[in-house]
Amino acid sequence: FHPDGIAWKFLQKKCCAASLQLLIPNNLNMNPEDLLLLVTRSMPYGKYKGRLIADLPGNYLNWFARKGFPEGEIGRLLALMQEVDHNGLSSLLNPLRKPRLN
Repeated sequence: FHPDGIAWKFLQKKCCAASLQLLIPNNLNMNPEDLLLLVTRSMPYGKYKGRLIADLPGNYLNWFARKGFPEGEIGRLLALMQEVDHNGLSSLLNPLRKPRLN
C-alpha cells in the first residue's frame, strides 16, 4: 500500500490500524488501496454487470461467499466487499465515492 494514497489517508482519519486488523480477516490480505477500487470498479459480468462493487447487494456477495469467490482481483474485491457489508461498514466507503454531477 502507498502511505500517500487517498485510501490510506482515509483510513488514518476514520480508524486506527489495530481496529482495521480486527475487522478484516487476515486471509484477505487487504490493501488499503482496495477500498478505493470498491467504489470505482464495476462488476464485469453476471446479473449485476456494470454496477459498482460497493453497490452490490449483500445477498449477492453472500452467495459468492458460500459458492466461492472468483480468482484474481475481482474475487479479492468481492471478498473484501462481502466482509465490509457483513460487518455493517459500507457507509465508511462514502467519503471515497466521487461526487455526482447533476
